[in-house]
Amino acid sequence: MNSQKRTTYSLILSLLVAGCFLISPAANARDTSSGSSEEVNQLLSQVKAEAIALRNDVDVLAVWARSKQLSWKSHSEKLSNIKDHVNQAGQLLAGLNEARGTASAWQQQAIDRIYPLLKEIADNTEAMISHANDNRGNIHLAPYEEYTKAGYDLAEELASLISDYVDYEGRRHAKERHVCATRGCAFGTSQAPQNGVCASLRRVVGWRIRHEGFCRDVCASVR
Repeated sequence: MNSQKRTTYSLILSLLVAGCFLISPAANARDTSSGSSEEVNQLLSQVKAEAIALRNDVDVLAVWARSKQLSWKSHSEKLSNIKDHVNQAGQLLAGLNEARGTASAWQQQAIDRIYPLLKEIADNTEAMISHANDNRGNIHLAPYEEYTKAGYDLAEELASLISDYVDYEGRRHAKERHVCATRGCAFGTSQAPQNGVCASLRRVVGWRIRHEGFCRDVCASVR
């Protein structure tokens, strides 16, 4: 068994281990009263970066496969890059599951949706590598093109999924900051003490006590 195939098995193993966290006690963790976890946000952003890099590499490989370009060695090197992206994403997913207890409801949903898709990508990556190893003399056979196309579709789906969640958090935070800052200006920070501004902000329709820390930070910035 060659080294590339062994590392592929470790790739699958890392994702299976990450999947085990989904049925651990942390899987039932409640939404935290303080809102979204910054640690989870950072991990999601890192997974997003890996997913985009993965998509780009698989896209190149799919083009090579369709046009029957380049040698087995070139394909093997690109497959190694793809494998590394999937392995890194699997490690980040394990970190996300470990941080699940601090995650908000939408962050937990993101973790749950990422796992099965990443597992499917890992399985397809294993199939691509196995095909490459078994057909060094003629890698450009019909199944290989199908694997690369499926790999691109899955990678694109993963990148889009994670981007949606990460962008949602950015928009949500920007909206809250805008509401808090503009309300603070409307109440007139020069005419009321900071605590009074925050008290008024908490009376805004839809505002919840769990945003008090965020409110305090913004009030300090607009003071």
